[in-house]
Amino acid sequence: MNITIHTARPPQLVQALEALAQRADNQDAAVTLFHELSGITVLVAKKFTNDRTADGMLEAFHLTVGCISLAISQAGVADSNEARLSFLLQHGAEYVFQMGFRHIKELSALPYVAYVSDFDNDAFIQQRNLKAIFMEICSADPVSTWNGDAVYQNELLDRKRNRTIIDCAKWLRKNNSSGPVKDTEIDANAVISIAVIFAISGDGRIVARTGQRDIENLINQARDTRPDVQANWSAFLKKIPPEFQPLLRERMEDLGGTIVKKILGKTRIKTVLTELQDQYAGSEQDIDYS
Repeated sequence: MNITIHTARPPQLVQALEALAQRADNQDAAVTLFHELSGITVLVAKKFTNDRTADGMLEAFHLTVGCISLAISQAGVADSNEARLSFLLQHGAEYVFQMGFRHIKELSALPYVAYVSDFDNDAFIQQRNLKAIFMEICSADPVSTWNGDAVYQNELLDRKRNRTIIDCAKWLRKNNSSGPVKDTEIDANAVISIAVIFAISGDGRIVARTGQRDIENLINQARDTRPDVQANWSAFLKKIPPEFQPLLRERMEDLGGTIVKKILGKTRIKTVLTELQDQYAGSEQDIDYS
């Protein structure tokens, strides 16, 4: 979807209700929607806000408006208030709300960052993250403009990219030349950076985890042999599944003009080592010096 078409405007539910107001015989549909929206709001308040206070009910109503609007925006209906209304009446507000909330749940299940932690599978953490993203995207004041659908699309793209980064890092770990890396926590960006940096040597290894001695040896070897970085990277990519190659090429472009340039240049080895450890290897470097 082209997210550039999204701009701040009234929530899609409000646009649908505006179309309903234009219909001559609208009383029955209006009463039905009123009861459905009231019921949904009460359920949202019980689960996510507070059904015992006016503020809690108002916040729940805003979430109801936004969640239904998100579902309408993602349903591929024609860009008209009448089409939005027809979709809403055809499926019913409760079902459309469920569609919107399903989008939120699926989004919440995708990684917020390219880092895998033991906490990711904790039920409390998962519920907390679901609530946070639900409130971030779906809070829509019916008398104000709303861009939650654009926020959703941007977040979806970011999280899908994070998933690709993590999947790539897992593949590199599994195929690590010195044996699979089995740690449960993964700093996926660090794994990929390490693999790309060590691939400049052209020795055919896939390196997904490193140590200080290995980094020092890489720097010294690269300065002694002056490897053909682009040729070695091309050979490295041939070993990688096609779905991960664009990501790795992008990382190669980023690192080629930064840390790789310093590895091959005249920057002090200690300075390069410190930068590589701090900014690229991170927690994916073995602590022991050997």
